[in-house]
Amino acid sequence: MRTPARGRRTALGGVIAVLTLALCACGITIPTDPRGTSARIAESGELHAGASPAAPAVAVDGERVSGPLAELVETFAERHGAEVEWTVGSEEQLVEGLEDGSLDLVIGGMTDRTPWIDRASATRGYTAIPGTDGRTTVVLLPLGENALQAELERFLDAEVGR
Repeated sequence: MRTPARGRRTALGGVIAVLTLALCACGITIPTDPRGTSARIAESGELHAGASPAAPAVAVDGERVSGPLAELVETFAERHGAEVEWTVGSEEQLVEGLEDGSLDLVIGGMTDRTPWIDRASATRGYTAIPGTDGRTTVVLLPLGENALQAELERFLDAEVGR
């Protein structure tokens, strides 16, 4: 015997299934990048990264950026068929680059206590990145570029753990 509660659950399940199919048919993906950063990186083969010196995790010698955190960014770029174009600057200059769209991500000595959180998105904190002395290190990204952030966090989870 069919009860009214069971009938409502069946109807709700049908509505959810129809909405899911409608969203899939529209090509909507979640998470997404409103500015299309992930697609641009894949198409151009360039990942624009900012680096603020924070040795030994991020070492800067002129235009050359190195260190364990920089190597992680370069490996992430390689896995997406891209090369890194580095911009070196102060944290404020680099956050401005995230805001104006000239940078895709920023690394340095930023932790989960970063003061830039109202102007940039921060990844989860990672304590096992070599050269960070166990500090809860984050990578900054443009606000709203959630697909890129999800891809980067999956990569960092696999490479250094949470």
